[in-house]
Amino acid sequence: MTGFIRRVVTGHDKNGKAIVLSDGLTPTLKTNPLRPGHQSTEVWRTSATPAPITATEPDPTLPGPGAIHPAPRGTVIRVAEWAPEPKAIRELTPEAAREIFKAMGNENASMHGRGGRHPIMHRTETIDYAVILEGELTMILDDEDVALKQGDIVVQRGTSHSWANRSDKPCKILFVLIDGEFDAELKQTFVKQEHQGEEK
Repeated sequence: MTGFIRRVVTGHDKNGKAIVLSDGLTPTLKTNPLRPGHQSTEVWRTSATPAPITATEPDPTLPGPGAIHPAPRGTVIRVAEWAPEPKAIRELTPEAAREIFKAMGNENASMHGRGGRHPIMHRTETIDYAVILEGELTMILDDEDVALKQGDIVVQRGTSHSWANRSDKPCKILFVLIDGEFDAELKQTFVKQEHQGEEK
């Protein structure tokens, strides 16, 4: 099933001249029955820094098991659509939430049952740029909610967070994820937080 975003990929011909390698809808659409009203499509993915630039290369987003996070030293750009949040999402068990993230290749990202305030609360070891393209979305952090509207940009720096569409219209958001690494001191605070959560 193809995505919902037109993607134009450029490259080079045998003489090094700029050409269009492909022009059409992104080749994949990801959905999950455990997460109704949400769909996403990957636009591109890199797996190194600096990213190698060749004349042509295989499409790194072709259908197959995908991961929410980029490869080590890599990046991912994707666009997601959220329908207004269904009640079923708010009632997910921690086990069901982990299954959602397992389907995205990162079961351990789920914070539900480990101090997260929302069933889709998660943390990834990435820097994420998030741009609201259409509609409204609420970013949920550990102790606060932030209302976002079209044109707003979030720089998500490895924080525990979730997204909820509390409006009555769909929201479209663009994400660029960049592989990162938590500072040793920050990692230690996460261990303490999780230990305190287990004691409660």
